[in-house]
Formats: sequence, structure tokens, C-alpha cells
Amino acid sequence: MPFDKTVIVPLDPDATFDLVTKPERLRRWQAIAARVDLHAGGEYRWTIVPGHSAAGTVREIEPGRRVVFTWGWEGDDELPPGSSTVAVTLTPINGGTEVRLVHDGLDDVQAARHAEGWNHYLDRLVATAETGDAGPDEWAAVPDPLDELSSAEAALAVVQRVLRDFTDGDMSRQTPCAEFTVSQLADHLVRSIMNLGGAVGAKVDDDPTKPLEIRIADAAQPALEAWRARGLDGTVTLGANPMPATMVVGILSLEFLVHAWDLAATVDRNVVVDPALAEYVLGLAHTIIPSGDRTGTGFAEALPAEHTTDSLERLIAYTGRSLSTA
Repeated sequence: MPFDKTVIVPLDPDATFDLVTKPERLRRWQAIAARVDLHAGGEYRWTIVPGHSAAGTVREIEPGRRVVFTWGWEGDDELPPGSSTVAVTLTPINGGTEVRLVHDGLDDVQAARHAEGWNHYLDRLVATAETGDAGPDEWAAVPDPLDELSSAEAALAVVQRVLRDFTDGDMSRQTPCAEFTVSQLADHLVRSIMNLGGAVGAKVDDDPTKPLEIRIADAAQPALEAWRARGLDGTVTLGANPMPATMVVGILSLEFLVHAWDLAATVDRNVVVDPALAEYVLGLAHTIIPSGDRTGTGFAEALPAEHTTDSLERLIAYTGRSLSTA
């Protein structure tokens, strides 16, 4: 039973094709992280919401006109990667492009579940085409289940949104971290991703000339994919030290969410984060960052925060940052 739906977007077919195939455009409406080898036979993997990644192979591609790819979910025995097929056909019309999406190879239950998902994301596709950005995806706000790895994926979505509108002129601004400008903080964040991903063999490349959001997203995607393949059991070696895998991945959540706040405060913007995610990362912070002497940790002494303040503010205060900086 196929899912079959058509929507109209106010873009030409080439721009629309980019929206449905390029990682930096997919992150505007559908994916948190995306890898696409865009040729017939190439593989793709999209983290749609934290803890749930679709994967498959590109079967057909006609730039600006049509793309066909297999579809399935990692860890799903009933619909594994490659077990169904999605065809997206683009037809130019007056004032825009008709986008027809047909998802075939589903049983009745799967079709109903995917209809809900595709309706949600096709609405976001139209919104992105109309305004340039569909806004935060409430489906990606709080992972289910919530663990160290899904938390890191959700926190990545938060920092990517913060970075989306940074310009070259922002790179020399001073952040709330006294030792870092925006450019230096970006370098620090990429190094952290490389180190934490490298603990499980991730191959992370860096290109400092890329726009800031794309640079961080391109570094984080292979790191999180490698962690998802490895899982959270046991220990890994970070530097010369064996550490619980959960703690290493927990550091990624801290890096993404705390530095999202740093960067947003630098340019006087708000961080959109669900309180449940901030509360979970605060719990990770209490496990990872000592509450007493922090010499050599890179964190200042924790600052007091009222119990009535929100979870993100308590997290920021625990890392030694002054809320008055924002």
C-alpha cells in the first residue's frame, strides 16, 4: 500500500531538488544529520529524529526532475534499510514546482505510520521553500528513548539552529568563554567532536572555510554515526584513559548544548531547547563535571542558580557561566 502525496513549493525545480537531496538543505526541514552519496548506487543515511535514522541506496537520479531511493530504519526488523522505495518527482508549474512523493513497499500499518511522518515533513518542506526555514521541529525536541546518544543528537539540532545565521562578521566576536572568540570556539568544538568521535574510529574531516553551521554539522555527522554503530556499552579510550562510553558521549551533549548557549549569547539570540532535554544534560553535567575543585577541567567554579530558574539556566550556571552575560 503506497503513500502518495503531492505538494506545491514556490521554488524552481533545481532549487527544490536541492531541498530534497542536499544535506545542508535537508537539515532545514527533515533531518538532524544527513549523509548522501548522490549518484545511482550511492548510499544515504538521515537521522530524522534523535535515535531514529533512515538509510538506503539511491536507485535513480535525474537532477531537477526525479530521485528514487530505497528506504528503511536502522534497528527495525520489520522495515530495515533498503526494504521499501521512495520516489520524488518534480514537475515545473507556474510559480513553482509540484513535488510528488510516493512511498511504496509498505504494509497497511507501516503506510499509516509513514503517512503521519511524511505529512509532517512535507508541510515542513513547503514552509522551508516559502520562508527559508521551517523552524525547530517539535518531533526532534525530546528523544524517545532519552539516553546519552539520543541526547547528543537532539543537542546537535539545537546548536545547528543557533549557528544557522552566523556571518563572517560574527567570527571575531567575543563569546562568554573569555578565551574564545566565535572563530576560536568553533575550532574548539570541532576538535572536541574529532576527539570524541575518534574514540570510536570516526573519520572526521574539517574545512574551516565552510559556513559555521555546515562546518559543525559535517564534523558531527560521522562522529555520531560511528557512536550509533558502536553503542554505549563498556569503555573506550579517550586520549590515554579508559572511560565509560556513556560518559564520552555525554560530553558531546554538553559540548553541543552549552556552546549553543555561548554562541547565542554572543549575538543576543535565544536558544530554543526543550526543558526535558536541558534537564537531562544538566544531569550529565553533574556526573561529568566535578562540583568542587575544577582545576584543569576547563570549567569555572559553579555559580549559584535559583531552583526556580529553568533547566538550561541551571546548566549554564553549573558550568561556571554568568547568566548576566546573555
